[in-house]
Amino acid sequence: QVQLVESGGGLVQAGGSLRLSCAASGRTFSSYAMGWLRQAPGKEREFVAAVNWSGGSTYYADSVKGRFTISRDNAKNTVYLQMNSLKPEDTAVYYCARRRSGSYAYNRPREYDYWGQGTQVTVSS
Repeated sequence: QVQLVESGGGLVQAGGSLRLSCAASGRTFSSYAMGWLRQAPGKEREFVAAVNWSGGSTYYADSVKGRFTISRDNAKNTVYLQMNSLKPEDTAVYYCARRRSGSYAYNRPREYDYWGQGTQVTVSS
């Protein structure tokens, strides 16, 4: 059983920064790509960023490219999302998720099989 626990969300002013963390249980963490996705009120869940198993390749939604950075520490079973230059439109619940084995895509929520409970990020203008 895989458990993912996010932390680091909160309220920040536009232009500010937050760092999200996702701690994973289980011995196979380093074998899987991981992603961050978000869901704003009244909107569908959308892809934000992903990192491959080693941390050597990263992928971003156009809306966050250049502002957000995803990384992972396999020794700590943790994946991070550094968010800079935050905008009010970044307000959402942010979820950490594990990409399912055998998947080749990163940017669709259905490619992920285990999810955390989510952490709220609110950016005020």
